[in-house]
Amino acid sequence: MIQRFHVHNFRCLENFDLSLSAHPTWLLIGNNGSGKSTVTKALEVLQRVARGINRVGELVKPIDFAWGRAAVPMRFDIEAKLGDDIFHYSLAFELPEDFKELRVAEERLACNGQNLYSRDRAQVVLPRSGAVREAKFLVDWHLVALPVIQEQSAADPLHVFKQWLAHMLILAPIPSRIRGDSQGASLMPNRECTNVGEWFAGLLSHTPAAYAEIDGFLKPLMPDLFDVRNPVIAKDSRSLFVQFMRDQAAFSQPFEMLSDGEKCFFIGALVLAAIQCYGPVFCIWDEPDNHLSLSEVGHFVVALRRAFGARGQLVATSHNPEAIRHFADENTLLLMRQGQFEPTQIRPVSQLQVQGDLVNALIRNDLE
Repeated sequence: MIQRFHVHNFRCLENFDLSLSAHPTWLLIGNNGSGKSTVTKALEVLQRVARGINRVGELVKPIDFAWGRAAVPMRFDIEAKLGDDIFHYSLAFELPEDFKELRVAEERLACNGQNLYSRDRAQVVLPRSGAVREAKFLVDWHLVALPVIQEQSAADPLHVFKQWLAHMLILAPIPSRIRGDSQGASLMPNRECTNVGEWFAGLLSHTPAAYAEIDGFLKPLMPDLFDVRNPVIAKDSRSLFVQFMRDQAAFSQPFEMLSDGEKCFFIGALVLAAIQCYGPVFCIWDEPDNHLSLSEVGHFVVALRRAFGARGQLVATSHNPEAIRHFADENTLLLMRQGQFEPTQIRPVSQLQVQGDLVNALIRNDLE
């Protein structure tokens, strides 16, 4: 999983280092504007590359430079441990004078210290491997190379890294926009989870036994739940329906009729199913407790932490006192900014001077 994520000159992130190697679950806290959501957006840049979006102008814009400082390259570096292998991927963008769109300045992917490929602007170099000679070719400098380099097999380190990066779960659901309709199947939910129908279909198509994980997570939260169905409603179209039953009474309703909190329960269930289907999975969830009641937050957070503690890695952001209390100081990170002209700073809560309860200290804005 992610050991280190470094971002430079992207929005409020300047020389920003996120170290995640010590624990499988983490919580990011901080005031509004401190950079929590920006961290998820930075990770999403790399996720979108692995999902095949490699036009630089679709990934970052000139406005994304920190304080408009376009003379300094924008850089993303990620180090991840997948199985026994350590991958390091770096990607830098620049905006030369008179250019309207950023271009790739540098790009490199290495596995266990050995280059899989490197790039300087348009020139890509594939190193020699056994009897295969070194290869060089040019790529449009407005395109990221990672999606276009040919993989040799499913065991190819290049394939392993791209698949892991593409299947990262970067979630910030907007329940009011989630309907449950679908026209296909996918193992890649979008940030707002508006393709939850495709995700549900993809998970069950990949691993039918994943339904037991979904059902087991939802039943304690929705005790009258009987079944979740995804019937065909038109050619190439499906729609999620949720069936409830108590004693001899039963009724079914479209997924879109669920409350915002119930939709978030469902997304949590799909996250747990994803771990079973194609884990270990990295997930960063921006405020997973956002639509839950205080009595529901604890169970939700504990279930997610337990699942990722066994297999995968979870990073959550939150302002909710109940969520904060379910993480220890050792795996809680505080993001801070002194003002809009200052970059985000990150500090482990365990290294701060906290007077009394952490939640009360946050309310008082009394953390040093």
